[in-house]
Amino acid sequence: MAVVATISACSPKVQPFAATNKVYHNQTDSLVEVISREQPAMLVDSAGGAIPSEWVGTVNFNLRKPNYVIIHYTAQDSVKQTLNTFTLVKPQVSAHYVVSKDGKVYHMLNDYLRAWHAGISKWGSITDMNSCSIGIEIDNNGHEPFNDVQVKSLLALLAQLKKTYNIPQANFIGHQDIAPLRKPDPGPLFPWKLLAQKGFGFWREELLELPPDNFDYATALKLIGYDISNLPVAIVAFKRHFVQTDETPVMTQLDLNILYNVYRKY
Repeated sequence: MAVVATISACSPKVQPFAATNKVYHNQTDSLVEVISREQPAMLVDSAGGAIPSEWVGTVNFNLRKPNYVIIHYTAQDSVKQTLNTFTLVKPQVSAHYVVSKDGKVYHMLNDYLRAWHAGISKWGSITDMNSCSIGIEIDNNGHEPFNDVQVKSLLALLAQLKKTYNIPQANFIGHQDIAPLRKPDPGPLFPWKLLAQKGFGFWREELLELPPDNFDYATALKLIGYDISNLPVAIVAFKRHFVQTDETPVMTQLDLNILYNVYRKY
């Protein structure tokens, strides 16, 4: 029995994502090769003639930094299922971080690289949110509360990201905010109020005042960042984030009061 135990103890530890980690390294190596190329622009004029061009490397540059954090829920049954999804080619989806129910944080992509988490989306004038954001997936099926352990880990992660990249408070938003036609996450159960208290995103004040008679709620939604090309959908997204007790595409007086309070923070 002792011999068996010794052999078992000496056996190499199984790495469940060794194969996909190897693919990750190969792909990052390919990206390094691309950005290391030093070649002129290779331009031609309208007559097909070559335009003189020369490579001269500047000494002033760095990596592009993320300026937004987009929060999602996984809508899957377990963190194991999510990690599997994000390590398969066919789904064509990924995120920088996944926060499990037990509080463990999985870092899946370097923060400076572009994850595929936002999809077709828009916030303000930005139509490619993947290129300027960090995507965080919370292990949650969309129908259950977010537990205290994972929220604690999420807050620690957000604090680190905010400090590292100097991300403005207003730029912590949800998938539902940037893609209201397609996505409901992180949904009305997500603790946006707590996040705002810690400096991640905004929330309404307890005491709300009536907006002026000429208050244009569509313009207010647009100034916050919502795409109002489909106004009812934008209203639902706003209410999922800032109201959380009603998801109808209609603005009540309470909704108007909340919107007036919130939009003045942006």
